[in-house]
Amino acid sequence: MEEIRLGTVGSGIIVRSILDNVKVTDGIRLAAVYSRSREKGEALAAEYGVGKVYTDMDAFLEEEEMNFVYIASPNLLHYGQVKKALQAGKNVICEKPFCTRAAQAVELIRLAKEKRLFLVDAAPTAFLPNLEILKRELPKVGKVKLVLANYSQYSSRYDVLLKGEIPNVFNPEYAGGSLMDINFYNVYLNVALFGRPQNVVYYPNIYGNLADTSGILMMCYDGFVSQSAGAKDTWGVNYFQIEGEQGYIYIAGGSNGLAEIKTVTKSGEECFNEQPNPDRWFYEVQNMTKLLLADDYDAIYQRLDVMLDVVDTLERSRRGAGIVFPGDETDR
Repeated sequence: MEEIRLGTVGSGIIVRSILDNVKVTDGIRLAAVYSRSREKGEALAAEYGVGKVYTDMDAFLEEEEMNFVYIASPNLLHYGQVKKALQAGKNVICEKPFCTRAAQAVELIRLAKEKRLFLVDAAPTAFLPNLEILKRELPKVGKVKLVLANYSQYSSRYDVLLKGEIPNVFNPEYAGGSLMDINFYNVYLNVALFGRPQNVVYYPNIYGNLADTSGILMMCYDGFVSQSAGAKDTWGVNYFQIEGEQGYIYIAGGSNGLAEIKTVTKSGEECFNEQPNPDRWFYEVQNMTKLLLADDYDAIYQRLDVMLDVVDTLERSRRGAGIVFPGDETDR
């Protein structure tokens, strides 16, 4: 592939974080913008120097200059928009949590492979250099017995919720909630390191009859248990710790970013960091672009295997906790 020409769906903070790094990465550029709001779409387009703005999805997907669609819309819209883009012959990059049901993920992966299109799970963790260090260091702690994680980040939209409004991130009609947003990073790192958990139990704090604003997820593996707390209604010390019989690994700042890997064993302590740039989206855009320009379908598709297990884990967790999203009944 000679060049990635993006069309964006969505106009939130993450879109701008991605596009800021697109500007400093060779081989990728913004070609078009889609937004349901003409005003928001034109503002985004003006900010990043592109003239093509669409408010009609069908017309957007007919844009010939665009060969990749980057989807960062509300969670529940991902599946339908990804499917439509693939059917239109466009490669797709989709933000977390990709989709809400494992059956959807299976369908989208199959469709992408049938059409020989790229389908990228845009979880920054998958492209971080420190993830490879973490995988390398993991055997040093011996047999894993416990995994403990916290990612709590007080959201300004929680204040909006308290005032009686319902932001998309807390709206079950859009597959909102803390598990699908903030705790996603804990789930992703667990699955990337240890695979699909055997059993999962989620203990959510539900606001009224809406979404979970925080909660603790228990994931049971063969021989150990992993506990992940995620919150958008509190804040605290964020970390990710893997405890084994021979030592432990501590990730300051938690699963979102993997800022530094510290390995502690009986023989000593070592710290590692191959991410001098603190912007995790920098590494996502840089490393993803390299794989796509090299036409490395295998590497991209392998990441989809992890994504499928993440979606399955999230689905089992929330269904077990009684959290239902629109469309869930179609799989039963």
